[in-house]
Amino acid sequence: MQRIEEKLKILADAAKYDVSCSSSGSTRKNNGGIGDASTSGICHTYTEDGRCVSLLKILLTNHCIYDCAFCVSRKSNDVKRAAFTVEEVVDLTMNFYRRNYIEGLFLSSGIFKDADFTMERMLRIVKKLRQEERYNGYIHLKTIPGASEELIKDAGLYVDRMSINLELPTEAGLKLVAPEKDHESVKKPLAFVNEQMESFKEEKKLIKHTPVFVPAGQSTQMVIGATPENDFEIMQVADDFYKNYKLKRVYYSGYIPINNENSLLPQIGSAPPLVRENRLYQTDWLLRFYGFRLDEILNPQHMHLDLDIDPKLSWALRNPHFFPVDVNTADFNAIIRIPGIGRQSALKIVHARKFGGLYTYQLQKMGIAYNRAKYFLQCVDTPFRLGNPSMEHVRSAILSESNSGNRRQAVTGQLTLF
Repeated sequence: MQRIEEKLKILADAAKYDVSCSSSGSTRKNNGGIGDASTSGICHTYTEDGRCVSLLKILLTNHCIYDCAFCVSRKSNDVKRAAFTVEEVVDLTMNFYRRNYIEGLFLSSGIFKDADFTMERMLRIVKKLRQEERYNGYIHLKTIPGASEELIKDAGLYVDRMSINLELPTEAGLKLVAPEKDHESVKKPLAFVNEQMESFKEEKKLIKHTPVFVPAGQSTQMVIGATPENDFEIMQVADDFYKNYKLKRVYYSGYIPINNENSLLPQIGSAPPLVRENRLYQTDWLLRFYGFRLDEILNPQHMHLDLDIDPKLSWALRNPHFFPVDVNTADFNAIIRIPGIGRQSALKIVHARKFGGLYTYQLQKMGIAYNRAKYFLQCVDTPFRLGNPSMEHVRSAILSESNSGNRRQAVTGQLTLF
């Protein structure tokens, strides 16, 4: 037992740098066994260092044949090494699940011996869970770059989500710190799994009892800040992967300095670039759910995201001709471009205005960030404006109000504590 605990400590700690462990979207149902990945999703909470506390998030092993400079499990790193057996991972998953410690499994691995050897062991784990333990809960499996298509296809029949890390946004950046790897070894399995998913969907139309294949889709992850790519280059890659491989998510992981001996990596001793990471996620959200094109947010003339303000506000300040938007007449797609108004609030506005013109107090009750949105919208009682205010003035006013709100929250927190 002590040996298993030591392995768990080593391999769970090594897995925390992988943030791509979302567990949404699965349609796998309980068929008489234990667990159900389809009802209400998997509850999960992320910590700042990327851990997902409701999934058993582990590596099969932290032994690795590669020497990627940014990776804690690189072969040249002087760390404790460990490897689970197939039976140990299965027993841990089932025991933790029965005790309600976890609601799913996220399984990744370093590569020992070769890609197929590692992938075959991971496949044995998921097959044993599904077939012998009759486990129907959530399983997210990391595809091993270079593994055979036969193993990948077989694994896709037993897991809910598959992912494979792109590692660095560009090939040039990858070759700089991981010369043994290339992007083609990632693109090829992503394309293969996407083709298989489409094939199984088509087969389902003809054969009712066609098995599910990766029902929660695919994802990938990029490390941000380890190499000098700008935000435009990063989002170009993400946009391309969404279009070509129909990914569910692209994850952006702020570089955590774990190799201060490599001169090619940023020698920073503080926290990872979390603000930049957050701005990239916001941009990703705008592309997927708000109808923005990438060239509207980032382009060769505007290659870096503004760290002080979110990308939707940044776009609005650069496009004053689009505003003010009349919330009583504009369509849904125009309303969601107003800073401070999200999709749910925009839907409320569209439904509510059927019963009469909307006033300021009504918009505030809908939960929009009115102190930000007021500069970009028009409603029944909006004061008449002689021309639009300076966008620089608007930016300053919003930042000032935001800083003031942060100070008030800090004071409130102190009063609560004491």
